[in-house]
Amino acid sequence: MSERTDNGMKARVLLQQCLHARLQVKPPDAESEAEWVEINRGMVIYICFFKGATEDIIPKMVNTLLNMKLCETESGKYTSVLQLPGSVLIVPQATLGGKPKGKGMQYHGNIGKDEGLKLYNSFVSHCQSELSTCKNSDTVTEVKHGTYGNRQVLKLDTNGPYTHLMEF
Repeated sequence: MSERTDNGMKARVLLQQCLHARLQVKPPDAESEAEWVEINRGMVIYICFFKGATEDIIPKMVNTLLNMKLCETESGKYTSVLQLPGSVLIVPQATLGGKPKGKGMQYHGNIGKDEGLKLYNSFVSHCQSELSTCKNSDTVTEVKHGTYGNRQVLKLDTNGPYTHLMEF
């Protein structure tokens, strides 16, 4: 059995429904201009892995997150991003693993950078695979993602601060 954080969590995810989102990703070299990835209607997934997280948690996370009825339809009903259909923007968010200590934050429970990068890439691949099987309309659905371990700029348009925290 793998080591877990003191409360048993292996990952923390924050979900935000969106009408449009743009994320600045790290350019291939320092002299290049910033590159942006963007999605229209769908969901932004912020994700942080904790020490002890392993590949076996990824399929459950993807299934839960993409099938959760959190996206609002034109009629005001809630449906999953797969049923909408909508796009997904995945943002690595190490700060979700912070714990307050005094007047600062500590991130000792977060997974190491190399292990985290592997799990993040696996999570992105699983989301892409799952969303690619959902072609039930003419709407373009896609998975876009940020770069792991880098500071990024996010621009987000929502129709309300409809945000959910989930722990795995």
